[in-house]
Amino acid sequence: MSLVWTLVATFLYAEIIVVLLLVLPVASPYKWNRFFKSKFLAMLAQQAHIYFFVVMFVLVLFLLEAIREMRKYSNHEATGEVHLNVEMQHSMRLFRAQRNFYISGFAIFLVLVIRRLVALISAQANLLAQSEASMKQAQSATAAARSLMNDKTDKAKEATEDSTLNELNKLRERVQELTADLNREKKDKEAVKSQAESINREYDRLTEEYSKLQKQITIGAVGTKDD
Repeated sequence: MSLVWTLVATFLYAEIIVVLLLVLPVASPYKWNRFFKSKFLAMLAQQAHIYFFVVMFVLVLFLLEAIREMRKYSNHEATGEVHLNVEMQHSMRLFRAQRNFYISGFAIFLVLVIRRLVALISAQANLLAQSEASMKQAQSATAAARSLMNDKTDKAKEATEDSTLNELNKLRERVQELTADLNREKKDKEAVKSQAESINREYDRLTEEYSKLQKQITIGAVGTKDD
Protein backbone atom coordinates (compact mmCIF):
# COMPACT_ATOMS: atom_id res chain seq x y z
CA MET A 1 0.00 0.00 0.00
CA SER A 2 1.36 3.40 -0.98
CA LEU A 3 1.80 6.25 1.50
CA VAL A 4 -1.27 8.12 0.23
CA TRP A 5 -3.57 5.16 0.60
CA THR A 6 -2.05 4.36 3.97
CA LEU A 7 -3.09 7.84 5.11
CA VAL A 8 -6.58 7.31 3.68
CA ALA A 9 -6.87 3.95 5.48
CA THR A 10 -5.66 5.55 8.73
CA PHE A 11 -8.29 8.26 8.29
CA LEU A 12 -10.92 5.52 7.82
CA TYR A 13 -9.83 3.73 11.01
CA ALA A 14 -9.99 7.03 12.91
CA GLU A 15 -13.52 7.59 11.56
CA ILE A 16 -14.56 4.13 12.76
CA ILE A 17 -13.26 4.90 16.26
CA VAL A 18 -15.07 8.25 16.31
CA VAL A 19 -18.35 6.63 15.20
CA LEU A 20 -18.04 3.98 17.91
CA LEU A 21 -17.41 6.65 20.54
CA LEU A 22 -20.44 8.63 19.40
CA VAL A 23 -22.74 5.60 19.16
CA LEU A 24 -21.72 3.73 22.31
CA PRO A 25 -22.91 5.13 25.72
CA VAL A 26 -19.50 6.52 26.58
CA ALA A 27 -20.74 9.99 27.55
CA SER A 28 -24.09 11.76 27.78
CA PRO A 29 -25.27 14.13 25.01
CA TYR A 30 -24.79 17.05 27.39
CA LYS A 31 -21.08 16.20 27.84
CA TRP A 32 -20.63 15.69 24.11
CA ASN A 33 -22.23 19.08 23.48
CA ARG A 34 -19.87 20.71 25.98
CA PHE A 35 -16.97 18.99 24.22
CA PHE A 36 -18.18 20.20 20.81
CA LYS A 37 -18.47 23.75 22.16
CA SER A 38 -15.00 23.80 23.71
CA LYS A 39 -12.63 26.60 22.73
CA PHE A 40 -10.48 24.48 20.39
CA LEU A 41 -13.43 22.91 18.56
CA ALA A 42 -15.22 26.27 18.53
CA MET A 43 -12.26 27.72 16.64
CA LEU A 44 -12.40 24.83 14.19
CA ALA A 45 -16.20 25.05 13.89
CA GLN A 46 -15.91 28.53 12.38
CA GLN A 47 -14.38 26.92 9.28
CA ALA A 48 -15.90 23.46 9.66
CA HIS A 49 -17.79 23.70 6.37
CA ILE A 50 -14.58 24.48 4.50
CA TYR A 51 -12.78 21.53 6.11
CA PHE A 52 -15.72 19.25 5.35
CA PHE A 53 -15.86 20.14 1.66
CA VAL A 54 -12.07 19.89 1.31
CA VAL A 55 -12.03 16.40 2.88
CA MET A 56 -14.98 15.30 0.75
CA PHE A 57 -13.34 16.66 -2.39
CA VAL A 58 -10.07 14.79 -1.66
CA LEU A 59 -11.88 11.54 -0.85
CA VAL A 60 -14.00 11.81 -3.99
CA LEU A 61 -10.84 12.26 -6.03
CA PHE A 62 -9.40 9.11 -4.47
CA LEU A 63 -12.67 7.29 -5.15
CA LEU A 64 -12.65 8.34 -8.79
CA GLU A 65 -9.03 7.25 -9.07
CA ALA A 66 -9.90 3.85 -7.61
CA ILE A 67 -12.81 3.50 -10.02
CA ARG A 68 -10.53 4.39 -12.95
CA GLU A 69 -8.03 1.75 -11.84
CA MET A 70 -10.76 -0.84 -11.45
CA ARG A 71 -12.10 -0.18 -14.95
CA LYS A 72 -8.58 -0.21 -16.32
CA TYR A 73 -7.72 -3.62 -14.93
CA SER A 74 -11.22 -5.11 -15.28
CA ASN A 75 -11.23 -4.73 -19.06
CA HIS A 76 -8.03 -6.75 -19.42
CA GLU A 77 -8.60 -10.02 -21.27
CA ALA A 78 -6.34 -12.85 -20.35
CA THR A 79 -4.72 -14.87 -23.18
CA GLY A 80 -2.81 -18.07 -23.12
CA GLU A 81 0.38 -16.40 -24.29
CA VAL A 82 0.59 -14.10 -21.26
CA HIS A 83 3.08 -15.17 -18.64
CA LEU A 84 1.74 -16.31 -15.25
CA ASN A 85 3.75 -13.69 -13.39
CA VAL A 86 2.21 -10.88 -15.47
CA GLU A 87 -1.28 -12.28 -14.83
CA MET A 88 -0.68 -12.34 -11.10
CA GLN A 89 0.56 -8.75 -11.13
CA HIS A 90 -2.55 -7.73 -13.05
CA SER A 91 -4.82 -9.49 -10.54
CA MET A 92 -2.93 -7.86 -7.66
CA ARG A 93 -3.38 -4.40 -9.17
CA LEU A 94 -7.08 -5.08 -9.67
CA PHE A 95 -7.36 -6.21 -6.04
CA ARG A 96 -5.57 -3.05 -4.88
CA ALA A 97 -7.90 -0.89 -6.98
CA GLN A 98 -10.94 -2.60 -5.48
CA ARG A 99 -9.49 -2.26 -1.98
CA ASN A 100 -8.82 1.44 -2.54
CA PHE A 101 -12.38 1.83 -3.85
CA TYR A 102 -13.86 0.36 -0.67
CA ILE A 103 -11.52 2.38 1.55
CA SER A 104 -12.35 5.69 -0.10
CA GLY A 105 -16.07 4.84 -0.35
CA PHE A 106 -16.39 3.91 3.34
CA ALA A 107 -14.34 6.97 4.29
CA ILE A 108 -16.81 9.22 2.44
CA PHE A 109 -19.77 7.39 4.00
CA LEU A 110 -18.38 7.70 7.55
CA VAL A 111 -17.66 11.41 7.07
CA LEU A 112 -21.36 11.92 6.35
CA VAL A 113 -22.33 9.67 9.28
CA ILE A 114 -20.10 11.55 11.72
CA ARG A 115 -21.45 14.90 10.60
CA ARG A 116 -25.02 13.67 11.05
CA LEU A 117 -24.29 12.15 14.47
CA VAL A 118 -22.70 15.36 15.70
CA ALA A 119 -25.73 17.34 14.52
CA LEU A 120 -28.16 14.93 16.21
CA ILE A 121 -26.22 14.86 19.49
CA SER A 122 -26.00 18.66 19.55
CA ALA A 123 -29.74 18.95 18.86
CA GLN A 124 -30.54 16.42 21.59
CA ALA A 125 -28.30 18.26 24.05
CA ASN A 126 -30.01 21.56 23.19
CA LEU A 127 -33.41 19.95 23.71
CA LEU A 128 -32.27 18.58 27.07
CA ALA A 129 -30.98 22.01 28.07
CA GLN A 130 -34.27 23.62 27.01
CA SER A 131 -36.28 21.00 28.89
CA GLU A 132 -34.14 21.53 32.01
CA ALA A 133 -34.62 25.30 31.71
CA SER A 134 -38.36 24.79 31.26
CA MET A 135 -38.40 22.46 34.25
CA LYS A 136 -36.57 25.03 36.38
CA GLN A 137 -38.97 27.75 35.25
CA ALA A 138 -41.92 25.50 36.05
CA GLN A 139 -40.47 24.69 39.48
CA SER A 140 -39.85 28.37 40.21
CA ALA A 141 -43.37 29.24 39.03
CA THR A 142 -44.77 26.45 41.21
CA ALA A 143 -42.79 27.69 44.20
CA ALA A 144 -43.97 31.26 43.59
CA ALA A 145 -47.59 30.12 43.26
CA ARG A 146 -47.26 28.04 46.40
CA SER A 147 -45.80 30.97 48.33
CA LEU A 148 -48.62 33.19 47.07
CA MET A 149 -51.18 30.60 48.12
CA ASN A 150 -49.53 30.34 51.54
CA ASP A 151 -49.57 34.13 51.88
CA LYS A 152 -53.22 34.27 50.88
CA THR A 153 -54.01 31.45 53.31
CA ASP A 154 -52.17 33.25 56.11
CA LYS A 155 -53.95 36.49 55.28
CA ALA A 156 -57.27 34.66 55.19
CA LYS A 157 -56.50 33.07 58.54
CA GLU A 158 -55.54 36.44 59.97
CA ALA A 159 -58.71 38.01 58.56
CA THR A 160 -60.78 35.14 59.97
CA GLU A 161 -59.10 35.48 63.34
CA ASP A 162 -59.67 39.24 63.30
CA SER A 163 -63.33 38.82 62.42
CA THR A 164 -63.67 36.12 65.10
CA LEU A 165 -62.05 38.41 67.66
CA ASN A 166 -64.37 41.24 66.63
CA GLU A 167 -67.40 39.00 66.98
CA LEU A 168 -66.15 37.78 70.37
CA ASN A 169 -65.64 41.35 71.51
CA LYS A 170 -69.13 42.26 70.33
CA LEU A 171 -70.58 39.23 72.11
CA ARG A 172 -68.63 40.11 75.27
CA GLU A 173 -69.94 43.66 75.14
CA ARG A 174 -73.48 42.35 74.58
CA VAL A 175 -73.10 39.99 77.52
CA GLN A 176 -71.87 42.84 79.69
CA GLU A 177 -74.83 44.97 78.62
CA LEU A 178 -77.24 42.14 79.39
CA THR A 179 -75.54 41.54 82.73
CA ALA A 180 -75.85 45.21 83.54
CA ASP A 181 -79.54 45.10 82.57
CA LEU A 182 -80.08 42.05 84.76
CA ASN A 183 -78.32 43.70 87.67
CA ARG A 184 -80.42 46.80 87.14
CA GLU A 185 -83.59 44.73 87.03
CA LYS A 186 -82.50 42.89 90.18
CA LYS A 187 -81.95 46.19 91.94
CA ASP A 188 -85.32 47.45 90.72
CA LYS A 189 -86.97 44.23 91.92
CA GLU A 190 -85.24 44.54 95.29
CA ALA A 191 -86.34 48.18 95.55
CA VAL A 192 -89.91 47.24 94.63
CA LYS A 193 -89.76 44.36 97.12
CA SER A 194 -88.46 46.58 99.88
CA GLN A 195 -91.06 49.19 99.02
CA ALA A 196 -93.78 46.54 99.10
CA GLU A 197 -92.51 45.31 102.45
CA SER A 198 -92.55 48.88 103.81
CA ILE A 199 -96.05 49.34 102.42
CA ASN A 200 -97.13 46.11 104.12
CA ARG A 201 -95.63 47.21 107.39
CA GLU A 202 -97.33 50.57 107.08
CA TYR A 203 -100.59 48.84 106.27
CA ASP A 204 -100.20 46.58 109.28
CA ARG A 205 -99.48 49.58 111.47
CA LEU A 206 -102.47 51.51 110.14
CA THR A 207 -104.63 48.43 110.60
CA GLU A 208 -103.52 48.15 114.21
CA GLU A 209 -104.17 51.86 114.81
CA TYR A 210 -107.56 51.50 113.15
CA SER A 211 -108.43 48.56 115.35
CA LYS A 212 -107.28 50.50 118.40
CA LEU A 213 -109.34 53.51 117.42
CA GLN A 214 -112.32 51.31 116.81
CA LYS A 215 -111.94 49.75 120.23
CA GLN A 216 -111.67 53.17 121.83
CA ILE A 217 -114.76 54.32 119.98
CA THR A 218 -116.63 51.22 121.10
CA ILE A 219 -115.57 51.70 124.69
CA GLY A 220 -116.64 55.37 124.58
CA ALA A 221 -120.00 54.50 123.15
CA VAL A 222 -120.60 51.91 125.87
CA GLY A 223 -119.69 54.37 128.59
CA THR A 224 -122.07 56.94 127.18
CA LYS A 225 -124.94 54.50 127.23
CA ASP A 226 -124.23 53.64 130.86
CA ASP A 227 -124.42 57.30 131.89
